[in-house]
Amino acid sequence: MKYTDLKIQTQREAPNNARTEGFAFLVRAGYLTRESEILPLGKEALARLESLSNDPSFSTVVDLPRLVSEQAVFFPMATGNLEVAHCPSCKYTELLDMAKFKKTPLPREEERPLEKVLTPDCNTIESLANFLGVPKEKTAKALMYTCKEDGKFVFVAVRGDMQLSEAKLEYIVGEIQPADAEAIARSGAVAGYASPIGLNEALILVDDLIPQSQNLAAGANEAGYHLLNTNYPRDYSAEIVEDLVMAKAGDACSNCGNALEVVSAIPLGTRFGLYYENWLLALAEQHHDEKGLTLPKSAAPFDVYLMHVPGKQMDTRAEAEKIYNQLQNAGISVLFDDRDERAGVKFNDADLIGCPIRVTVGEKALQNGMVELKPRKEKENKLVPLEKIIEEL
Repeated sequence: MKYTDLKIQTQREAPNNARTEGFAFLVRAGYLTRESEILPLGKEALARLESLSNDPSFSTVVDLPRLVSEQAVFFPMATGNLEVAHCPSCKYTELLDMAKFKKTPLPREEERPLEKVLTPDCNTIESLANFLGVPKEKTAKALMYTCKEDGKFVFVAVRGDMQLSEAKLEYIVGEIQPADAEAIARSGAVAGYASPIGLNEALILVDDLIPQSQNLAAGANEAGYHLLNTNYPRDYSAEIVEDLVMAKAGDACSNCGNALEVVSAIPLGTRFGLYYENWLLALAEQHHDEKGLTLPKSAAPFDVYLMHVPGKQMDTRAEAEKIYNQLQNAGISVLFDDRDERAGVKFNDADLIGCPIRVTVGEKALQNGMVELKPRKEKENKLVPLEKIIEEL
């Protein structure tokens, strides 16, 4: 392709909204707009990635660190829109809100009798634990929803020190929404003082740690009161006992027991397909220096950046055209910078765009039957005879 045909517009300054260095260079090099719209050069890059993806070894050929789960592939990035649980030891990886982990029950106790106690202004787990002088893990947290499909009232109990994963809940019961005051009242629950004990027409789910936790404080379904020493299944039963809570950094991996990390990431693909725009962003994030992109040959939109430096005595552009055709005939993909621009501008743009090798056709070298070759990541140019360009590349 020719530079002018692609209408590439590079920028000297990074956009103000650049969330990462890689994104900034994609915008500056003319792959994307500031609003993330794909420009013609970006379309060439995506087409290259899509063609490469037909090769089963694509994921390993494209040089990127990846986190791989059974369902998806992720690229770790500080500004990523996803949180992923990852075990550095055994490489277990899963979206955080679906990740499993080893839960640690408290030491087993003898079950004590239920006791109703006055708990004024204790409508949160924190306030209840402080009032009773117990740790949050000795309480049961209530969460109430309705199913969007059939309006069924859903009551969930998890240990007070745990956080419900709505993703895990929806995987079991379908799409949900927070229960309104009417649905809560109809079930017999009282917001802020709720428990599964004595509910009407409710689908009750408890996290699988609840049956292993004795004598938990839970709501009495009466404003201002809680019950001490609730126990499952003595005091209530549930239709479903399942893992319902979120993992967090430091929790034990369900596979090997080592500590999980929580990593921000972007998705590169699932079993249903690849997200090529995210691959491009990940490549830019991983492969750049202070001058611009340094894309690997396996994933660059073009193998070679060909440019001519306008001469005083020789038609360097015509010579560059010959080399352009020669490289194409040899099956080497080329971006030909055919502008009559100053050398410095072209060198800067070549560095920004980040093709693996730059070929410079200049008057001085041509007079000696040579051109300059410069790998993007190396500092030194190399003079190569015209007849050996293909061999050297």
